[in-house]
Amino acid sequence: MTHHAETEKVLQVVDGITDEIVEFAADLVRIPTVNPPGALYDVCAHTIGERLKSFGFSVNYVAAEGLPEHSPTHPRVNVIGSRAGSVSRPLLHLNGHFDVVPPGYGWTLDPFGGIVRDGRLYGRGSADMKAGLAAAIYAAEAVRRAGVELRGTIEVSGTVDEESGGMAGVAWLAQNGLISSNKTDYVIIPEPLNVDCVCIGHRGVYWFDITTYGRVAHGSMPFLGINAIDQMNKVLNALREELVPELATRITDMPVIPSQARYATINTNTIEGGQANELMQTPCVADRCTVIFDRRFLPEEEFETVRGEVEELLKRLSVRTPDLRYDLQDRLIVQPMRTPERSPVVVAVRDGVQSVLGREATLVASPGTYDHKHVTNIGGVIDCIAYGPGALELAHQPDEWCGIDDLVASTKVLALSILKLVA
Repeated sequence: MTHHAETEKVLQVVDGITDEIVEFAADLVRIPTVNPPGALYDVCAHTIGERLKSFGFSVNYVAAEGLPEHSPTHPRVNVIGSRAGSVSRPLLHLNGHFDVVPPGYGWTLDPFGGIVRDGRLYGRGSADMKAGLAAAIYAAEAVRRAGVELRGTIEVSGTVDEESGGMAGVAWLAQNGLISSNKTDYVIIPEPLNVDCVCIGHRGVYWFDITTYGRVAHGSMPFLGINAIDQMNKVLNALREELVPELATRITDMPVIPSQARYATINTNTIEGGQANELMQTPCVADRCTVIFDRRFLPEEEFETVRGEVEELLKRLSVRTPDLRYDLQDRLIVQPMRTPERSPVVVAVRDGVQSVLGREATLVASPGTYDHKHVTNIGGVIDCIAYGPGALELAHQPDEWCGIDDLVASTKVLALSILKLVA
């Protein structure tokens, strides 16, 4: 077949298997792979693996042996399917995580019902990112059913724990050479960043803990102690008054969406203080308070400066507050990622969007991180992007959904990208 004939045939195949694609995505949503704690990973990995096997892939299950989060109760099991062509390279790897955040409150329908209604697939993980996984799997299958021979190799993986950092998922695969520049040429991650956008990277992340220390005393005589929560309030006020206005002046030229996320930001993620628990309260002055902060930094910012300005703020506050005692501890550091705009994988997916949707794809960057960081930092693969169905704004929301039209369109775009890169 000519390239034009192959393209037309693949698009026709996708149209013909739309119901099958939607049903498989719904089946994945019906598996409540909630993280934490990491429920039913093994079940979901094997559901994906069995489908890949039926589509002619050789399938390998990869457990994150030795990591503390991999346990008999909640095993961390990843799955990789591989289908080789006439030569091993180029190799295109399509990766999606199948863990989902807890559903939370506010739903009007079953978050794990996999309900299809009014052109939408509803459920936790429908957008983020089980529809994307289904699109990746069926894009590869559409190429096979169209009778197109592969020149290189196509891989599809379903991985765990992206929502909690991905160390037992993509990071584990990369550390063990399963995603590596020694074998992998291109990676596409079908995260929900809108069907007409190609995501080339993300901002940096600095998670850190600040703990303030007080002196315990009886709660009826607080004047005899030092309240660590009050001390933390001074830290929060200093951050709000001194750091936050400065961050609001810093903007990146990377195309981060939404536009408000082009600025440097800091968020208070968690606060815990005193001696209370869910069942009991103690009449004591709080002698400890810990806050976890989430600082998102820009490619234009050096990490040493990002951390240093927090240290300097605390030092200045200590001068004004002689009894302030604190610790600053790093929790997570992720450098910003940016794939070159002329990368072959960027060009292939942009061409696919133009062919399927009839309009030019917009280059964007993610406000949060995804497994791109592990693909590049550990695996050494530079040519990595995110492209998939669903709207980023719907991720982690009550009544999360993915449009069926977007699911089908993204399957077509991914299939055409396979044709261009490895067929």
